[in-house]
Amino acid sequence: MNTIEIVLARKELDLTQSQAADILHVSKRTWQQWELFMIKMNYQPESLEMKQIYTQYTPKDIKKNHEELALETHKKEQEINKNKKYKFIDLFAGIGGIRKSLESIGGGCVFSSEIDQHAQFTYYSNYGVVPFGDITKINPEDVPDHDILCGGFPCQPFSNIGKREGFEHPTQGTMFHEVLRIVNHKKPRVVFLENVSGLVNHDKGRTLEVILSELEKLGYKCHTTLLNAKDFGVPQNRNRFYLVAFLDDIDFSFPEPPMISSDIGDYIEKGITGFSISEHLQKSYLFKKDDGRPVLIDENTKGYVKTLVSTYHKIQRLTGTFVKDGETGIRLLTKNECKAIMGFPEDFIIPVSRTQMYRQMGNSVVIKVVSEIAKEIDKALSKKQSKNCQKVS
Repeated sequence: MNTIEIVLARKELDLTQSQAADILHVSKRTWQQWELFMIKMNYQPESLEMKQIYTQYTPKDIKKNHEELALETHKKEQEINKNKKYKFIDLFAGIGGIRKSLESIGGGCVFSSEIDQHAQFTYYSNYGVVPFGDITKINPEDVPDHDILCGGFPCQPFSNIGKREGFEHPTQGTMFHEVLRIVNHKKPRVVFLENVSGLVNHDKGRTLEVILSELEKLGYKCHTTLLNAKDFGVPQNRNRFYLVAFLDDIDFSFPEPPMISSDIGDYIEKGITGFSISEHLQKSYLFKKDDGRPVLIDENTKGYVKTLVSTYHKIQRLTGTFVKDGETGIRLLTKNECKAIMGFPEDFIIPVSRTQMYRQMGNSVVIKVVSEIAKEIDKALSKKQSKNCQKVS
């Protein structure tokens, strides 16, 4: 067992270092020395290239000293990323799905914000940086200069709020207003936003109208589209809204969906324990009606699954997809299966409870889709840079 497996096993079982030490009848200090030794020595089997896992701070540390740790870790990160091709900020960061996609085109994150403490810990465990918290309390002057602003903000009816509350600004009191504060102050070259597909028709289309209008007032040219993960070789029906806005006059097009399909059965694990749905719940709720619900899958299932939602752990018979496996014959999707349908690599660390894992995955982006958009942003910026260089010469 390597370092990652030991640390994750302890966290998966929700054990402190003291509790883990008690089980093995050793002192807490001995256990800490075991973990520290393997981390310091970067121990790993020769055949395994280990992903770095950050374990210096616990959830309690982050909760107690959040501002201090956010400042400390950001300072280190900004130094590491000061010479990256693009500098970007990660707002409403969640567990860093958009971040991972922007890193794939040579981007370096210099600022992140996420209010949920559980997501903050997952973010820290994978990237070594503690996101700042409530965006409404962030001063735009404290945000570093950046090329690309990224975020997936909550959807709210701007125009109705403005009329009802008497606000002068149509976005006042919404999370998009907080994005605009930073955009207006920092003027990044690119704004990249993601949201649910319902944003297009939200509040009878007025929500999207306000978003585009306010960005255009700040000098941005906006591009929008809907893209479905199932068309990008990901076995999940997940349709999402994407917006890319450029401050310069830049030629940009969203990626054409390659219409590559994949089968969920190829990602299903076998002989899983611990994710089972009780027989009582199956009889009294899941199969109380003979209507073909819920959807059941196994390793032979072709095609894709329904959209993974943040409330998946609540076992909803009409919208949930469950696996024919486990101690009771029916179980929930596992951590690895969720990672597969969201495009996260297998070595992505999820150091939180199962409930929080489902929430975090259900609220995240599909990395494959965002990565393809990121490639097009890179192409557009590189093409613009090339034209500028030609004019100078």
